[in-house]
Amino acid sequence: MAEKKGKNQAPSTQQYLDISEIKYDTVVMRDGTLRAVLSVSSINFALKSEDEQNAIISSYISFLNNINTPIQIVVQSRDLNIQNYLDHLKIKEREQTNRLLKIQTAEYIEYIKELVSIGKIMNKKFFVVVSFSPFSDKRKGFFSLLAEAFKPATIFKLKETKFLKYKESLSRRVDSISSALLSLGVDVKQLNTQELIELYYNSYNPETAQNQLLADVRKLQVEL
Repeated sequence: MAEKKGKNQAPSTQQYLDISEIKYDTVVMRDGTLRAVLSVSSINFALKSEDEQNAIISSYISFLNNINTPIQIVVQSRDLNIQNYLDHLKIKEREQTNRLLKIQTAEYIEYIKELVSIGKIMNKKFFVVVSFSPFSDKRKGFFSLLAEAFKPATIFKLKETKFLKYKESLSRRVDSISSALLSLGVDVKQLNTQELIELYYNSYNPETAQNQLLADVRKLQVEL
């Protein structure tokens, strides 16, 4: 009976994801294409003068008109998580020898908790996804895309030699996009393997990620 139940078991959610693996600061998709993710800082547009605003808009238009590779701009909004900051304050409270300062630190902790709870403060992050496809970009029809959405994705096994070759082409695109973004006056950083895993983990598991943190992949040990 147990074997029969296992055979009829529905495929896991992971089988429907488009990601095959993440390695060398690169996302390998199940169709053999590659992705790199750039973390981009924001600009406080409202505080700029009219001339500065016009210059930023003009630069952004120029950036969009001059890129010759497909990109995806992602804005991620999450409730501000200040638990690490609160934990730091609690340590300072315990270490405080002055009774008055100890009380003030405790009150400050409660004030911060209440402020975040009432204000519903959001933390926004901005990403630019750069892609590389070694295959011709064939547009799929609506019904083909619909059928793929409801069946488990097949994993595309990419050989290491081909992967490194494709990654080199992707890196050139990343350098080009990064230079163009830097000219807009924003900071740009390519996410490494650990940061990519955390990004996708937090995106697919926003609630779980707050309570269950991922281990650092650099500290994982594999026994052979």
